Amino acid sequence: MFLLKRSLFLLLLCFTYQSYAQISDFAHKDFKKADSIAQAYKDEGLQNLTELSRKLTSNLDTDVERFRAIYKWVCNNISNDYNLYLRNKHKRDRFKNDSLKLKNWNDEFRKKLFKKLLKQQKTICTGYAYLVSELSRLADIKCDIVQGYGRVSTTDIEKLTLPNHSWNAVWLNSKWYLCDPTWASGIPDPETNRFTFYYNDGFFLAKPELFAVNHFPLENKYWLIDESKIPTFKNFKASPIIYGNAYKNLELHIAPNQMHKDIRKFENITFEYKLKDNIKTENVRFLIDNGSSQLKVKPNSISIKDKLLKIEFQFKYSGFYDVHLYIADELISTYTFDVKG
Repeated sequence: MFLLKRSLFLLLLCFTYQSYAQISDFAHKDFKKADSIAQAYKDEGLQNLTELSRKLTSNLDTDVERFRAIYKWVCNNISNDYNLYLRNKHKRDRFKNDSLKLKNWNDEFRKKLFKKLLKQQKTICTGYAYLVSELSRLADIKCDIVQGYGRVSTTDIEKLTLPNHSWNAVWLNSKWYLCDPTWASGIPDPETNRFTFYYNDGFFLAKPELFAVNHFPLENKYWLIDESKIPTFKNFKASPIIYGNAYKNLELHIAPNQMHKDIRKFENITFEYKLKDNIKTENVRFLIDNGSSQLKVKPNSISIKDKLLKIEFQFKYSGFYDVHLYIADELISTYTFDVKG
């Protein structure tokens, strides 16, 4: 009986331990050396992954530093190929009801994907996640590829029926941590199909509760949050849109927990966020779009206490509105409101 209780306690401890796995666990670590090594080998190719992994990690002392060098190198040297993404999406949508054709396409595409990755250092999320995982494996760091669904501002929620995104879970100091090297690497332009490197450190060992707003893993073990907080797929699709800047500024997105809401005129709407660092209230604003014009608006009420940002707002007029939250000049999140009279 004692052994059973002890086992249950250890299991509970394990889940609790994992649920708080995030970058703040390594607040004492200085990643400057790891980042400088990643920068020093920026001209390295992918012809010899074993040698590349060795160069990136052999002069670092801890697994988290070694993983940091690998992750940073991938984010800063691999381009996101939007054309490749669109081609794969088109084929997968076309064959989604034909399992044999879908499998054949996936097999064919995988070969094209890795050929382009190795020769041109261009890829999509699958290639990013694979490369981070493989370079980590060669450095004796356990790093899994996580398959699932990702939501960005351009995602067509109504057509989100097949898994469309990949990221990584890495095992460091007896905990799992989450990273998204694709979204951390930069910004693809859907109109020009050009990619701009713009590293976002917020996706490195991200807070699982924030990660869950726009990542839905196929396997429950990769949520790394309390089981009671795991959303249904329906609720996931209904979540607000959060942007890369949210990962730079927020610890948590608390409310509203849905992107769309029907409300009445003068009904009070509450927005709540846990900040990484305190900010000035004057840097918080909304950009409100009614379909014909955009207007910068100050909320009715803004308060910050113990890094908890609370905003209250009321609409005076009926209509359908897109509401974009900004902190300074950084777009954080988007919501829609249908305001009735």
